[in-house]
Amino acid sequence: MTKKQLVFLLFAVALLCAYVFYFTDWFASERIQIFHTTRPYTPSKRARARNAEPPAVNPISFGFDRKYELTEIKVVPVSDLATNKYPHPVWHLVSESNSVPIKAFVYGMNIKGMHPKVKNAPPEPLAPGVTYRLFVTAGDLHGEHDFTTVPRTGPAR
Repeated sequence: MTKKQLVFLLFAVALLCAYVFYFTDWFASERIQIFHTTRPYTPSKRARARNAEPPAVNPISFGFDRKYELTEIKVVPVSDLATNKYPHPVWHLVSESNSVPIKAFVYGMNIKGMHPKVKNAPPEPLAPGVTYRLFVTAGDLHGEHDFTTVPRTGPAR
């Protein structure tokens, strides 16, 4: 093999490596895929819950592409992310171990094996028309998803 052929071969291999690295996802870390849905508010049939003030927004449920053992869930207003280095989360759950693998959850629900980061801190009510960002961690995997709340509507009849 001549020197010219060797240089050409090394150049072709370098181009192939650059293509694989930049234009394929072979070396990309896996991300958690998140989606959300909102449903009309339905009042509870339990006596204690009937006396509670109804939320200002429709309930929001989140789902994943598969089951994950979550280690952290955090919901933060996007406007706070733009202005603060450490924004105040409206809902923040953590798990040291033994979180149950889940594929979906509703904002504010108790998830087995997880607890509020700040002891006994309840989830704050969401404001209508505000955009929030959900951060989810499951071990080394991370995911985030933006959603906008919808003002409360009544149940479908």
